[in-house]
Order: sequence, then structure tokens, then C-alpha cells
Amino acid sequence: MRIRLIFSLKNKGAYLPFHHQYILAQFLKGLIVKGGQETFFNYNYFNFSGLKGQTKVSRSGLHYYSSLVTLVVSAPDEAFIDYLLEQVFKTPKIELGNLILSPEYTEKEIEPPLETSNKFVCISPLVLLTPTFDDESGKRFINPDTDEFSDLLYESTLTRMEKSGWYNQEQMESFYKFQVVPDMNYVNKLREQQKKFARIYSVYDMDVKYEVRGYTLPFTLYAAEEVQDFVFKCGLGAFTHKGFGMLDLANNMPSQRTEPYKFKREGFVPYRSQSHEPRRNDERATDDKEESSASDD
Repeated sequence: MRIRLIFSLKNKGAYLPFHHQYILAQFLKGLIVKGGQETFFNYNYFNFSGLKGQTKVSRSGLHYYSSLVTLVVSAPDEAFIDYLLEQVFKTPKIELGNLILSPEYTEKEIEPPLETSNKFVCISPLVLLTPTFDDESGKRFINPDTDEFSDLLYESTLTRMEKSGWYNQEQMESFYKFQVVPDMNYVNKLREQQKKFARIYSVYDMDVKYEVRGYTLPFTLYAAEEVQDFVFKCGLGAFTHKGFGMLDLANNMPSQRTEPYKFKREGFVPYRSQSHEPRRNDERATDDKEESSASDD
């Protein structure tokens, strides 16, 4: 299930770094541990987006100006989602970087039908490689139209699916069909405009800082429906529980596929605002030229 967690922003104009997934990851991990339910301490089958809202760019980062901002959280386990949201709503004042937030309400995204071929967009960067300590390999650029790009995603996805224990051996053997086909027209257009679809991001794992390359581009995934469902709910690629590899269906109108969920601030009267919708891949492209501080190599 995918939940939109909507916060009110108390200090408009405050900013986060361009690349703030690690801040969100630390915040969510802190909540998971704070709740005290040990069964979820090492739960890795969840995924989340960047913080979405109306922003302006400066040298400091992204300045948020909308009244509401949104974080999309996804996991197949409803008990985990409810546990996490319970901890969020026990925290009336939340500080993320320079932002001061207060949780207001939640919405559940109505699950779209998934087929054996789906076109996805990235609403958080896609990471292919898991680096080791004191190793630069995680930053290596891999051309999206090569077999290696698709093969690395296949290997990481099947490994995670097998470790989950949700699929028997016969099912796992049937998942051999897997192909990621990036939209190279989109990629080449960005290249012509000298915009970026691949950047270097910081990831913290077990208190160790790593640098990895993340990709933001549309692509078509050819795979079994069970595989499509897994990556849609749990993310695609490496470090998905750190906020990387969150996907959405292309040409899917987010505002038309939600329903109220059970968590909201007491006394809050729900209202709709389009300003906090998660940005799509084509919207994110407009930021490419502005994030020039990130590495191209």
C-alpha cells in the first residue's frame, strides 16, 4: 500500500538540501526505533519519496513555500505502515533540516492495475550498485541503454524477492523474464539540453557514508505481474529502504486516485491542495539545470 503523509509547513521559505533522502531516511529510522517494536527495527521492505511541495531553488538548496508538503511512503505490510504513521502522529513538531513540520492527515493511493508491461517514472532516484566501504564503484556511470543497466536491476530485484520469503521456488523460477527499457528519447533530449538524469547522492548505512549514482528517467519494465507489484510497493534497485527507487506509473493522475486514510491530526478538517502532489519525472526534469552542484561523473 502507498500512503501520502501530508504535513503543514510552519516556516515557509525554509530549505532542504537538493539531495535530502538521507535526512528523510534518518528521520524515519528514528521513528521506527522510537516506537520500540523490535520486529520492525530491521524491516527493509518499504520505500519513500522525496519531500514534495512548491519549491524555489537557491545555492542553499530547495526552499519550500507551500502550506502543505507531502511524503509518499509505500510498503506491502499494512501493520508496518500503521506503526510508522502512529509514531509520526505522536510527534506534533518535526524538524527536517531547516523545515519545521506538523503532521496533518494521510491519504491512501488506490492501487492501479499492473500488467506484464508498464511504463514507470521515478519519483526518487534509481540506484543500481551497492558500494562497499572505501570503494568508488557505487558512483560508476552505467549507460541506461546497455544490458548491464537492466541486468543489475534484475539481480537486485530477484535477490530481494527471494529474501522476502513471500514466493516459493516455483514462482521464483517463473520470474526469469525481466527487462528494463529506458526512454532514450527522453534521455537524449536531456543530453542535448545539457541537463542531468544521473547524479551522485549520499547514503548513510550503519553510520557509514557512501556515495552512489542515482538515475531519474522514465522506462518500461517487462516482467511478471508479481515482480511489477513488488517493485511498485517496495521500490526498484538498491537502497530502497533509504528512499531510492520509488516508482509511479507514467501518465497516471495522482490527484484522482486517493482516498482518506485513518491517520489525521485531531480536529483537522481535511481539504484538498494540488500544490503538494508528488512531482513526476517530467516535472523533475525542469530542475536538472538548477542542480548543477551535483557531479556528472
